[in-house]
Amino acid sequence: MDPGANSPEKQDKENLVGISSKRLGVCGWILFSLSLLLMIITFPISIWMCLKIIKEYERAVVFRLGRIQADKARGPGLILVLPCIDVFVKVDLRTVTCNIPPQEILTRDSVTTQVDGVVYYRIYSAVSAVANVNDVHQATFLLAQTTLRNVLGTQTLSQILAGREEIAHSIQTLLDDATELWGIRVARVEIKDVRIPVQLQRSMAAEAEATREARARVLAAEGEMNASKSLKSASMVLAESPIALQLRYLQTLTTVATEKNSTIVFPLPMNILEGIGGVSYNNHGKVQNRA
Repeated sequence: MDPGANSPEKQDKENLVGISSKRLGVCGWILFSLSLLLMIITFPISIWMCLKIIKEYERAVVFRLGRIQADKARGPGLILVLPCIDVFVKVDLRTVTCNIPPQEILTRDSVTTQVDGVVYYRIYSAVSAVANVNDVHQATFLLAQTTLRNVLGTQTLSQILAGREEIAHSIQTLLDDATELWGIRVARVEIKDVRIPVQLQRSMAAEAEATREARARVLAAEGEMNASKSLKSASMVLAESPIALQLRYLQTLTTVATEKNSTIVFPLPMNILEGIGGVSYNNHGKVQNRA
């Protein structure tokens, strides 16, 4: 005897999905015997009708006389289905993409917006998906729409635009908890697009432009202040050494001559010649050679 046959977990699962541990009964065994006898009489023709192929990504939930035959689905591979008393339902276990259409949502700060998203989920329990809900894919699709509207309705527009990942994670958690009884596991939720009214877009663009302009003015003012401090320091250094001022003047002329290959006419103060060649200039316009 299996020690886990009457465990509380198995009893709860049987009560959840409608699996009964009772036997077929007298009438059930009679029908089972007749079905098996019919398959033997019509052999080998019946074998092609009773053998079913279940693919690797599929599972088959077999109903015998209206009851699920086992507590888990069959497959993959070959399964035997008795004629007249067995009915099976195939369940695809691959990941399903659920595209949520744009939902018109009123945010917490009274802004009307349209948000669409996508949900990735898969069936991990074929028995629960068949026995606990009529159409598991339609139910998951409608629940995803409702959850998206409920979650985004509690957020402001700025929170929706800035916190998409957190909102998607909260939607995924809510969907996963709600669809656990259906044998569904939500793998990922993504918010694709957030559409806002055109007037609000213009207002937000004007606000952003004003913010950028104010920031640019602040940066320009800081640059002017730093430049004035640097010029003040440079003037103090040049005031201490007149020769440095002359060298700076000549360096500027060299730079201009290199960039602009043309003739340059510039005034040359006579006090520069005093420091370079030892020439003095008096007030009467006479030039004397100190040498």
